[in-house]
Amino acid sequence: MRPQPARKTPAHSHRASSRGLAATRTALALAGLVALAGCGGGARQDASEPEGTYPVQVVSARFPAAQRLARRVELRVAVRNTGRQTVPDLALTMQNRRSHESPFDEHVSSEGSGANLADPSRPVWLLDEAPRNGDTAYVGTWALGRLAPGRTKAFVFKVTPVRAGSYSLTYRVAAGLNGKAEASVAGGGPVEGSFTVRVSRTPASAVTDTRGGG
Repeated sequence: MRPQPARKTPAHSHRASSRGLAATRTALALAGLVALAGCGGGARQDASEPEGTYPVQVVSARFPAAQRLARRVELRVAVRNTGRQTVPDLALTMQNRRSHESPFDEHVSSEGSGANLADPSRPVWLLDEAPRNGDTAYVGTWALGRLAPGRTKAFVFKVTPVRAGSYSLTYRVAAGLNGKAEASVAGGGPVEGSFTVRVSRTPASAVTDTRGGG
């Protein structure tokens, strides 16, 4: 599961002069650097990412298996650095197993109806709170920065389900955003997992919940 790059800028007309194209490419490159810095990743997303493999362990991964429409829940994935070197940039990518797209959306229609909500490809959860300072320039990927040996960091999401049904989410941990720094479990292999969730059609306001929290 690799981070998905942000939408690319459409190419200019082939009729442009070679000098004009060169100038445009230079401007786009500079704009891209500014955009990366403005997307919350800053220096963590530059080409200086070290190359190597970093052993880590998912010490906890929690997401309620039974959920209800309009009731906020928490998704939490905590990762510990089990190696001897500092992880350059601890990252987590979340995907809907079926669509291979991000399961979260920050821009769900507030009216509760319309084409957006009827679209079967739209995300299942409204993202209310993302991991603090974790935004990146990649769709469905968050990063928490450097992780020292023996230390643990947690990706915490507050989300509200807006589509009923059964869903499977996958997550994958990385040690960087550019593919040079790789995370692995003890003995080798990707650091990944999944959640299976059932979202009830009964809205949270229509039932009495004695469990509390969430």
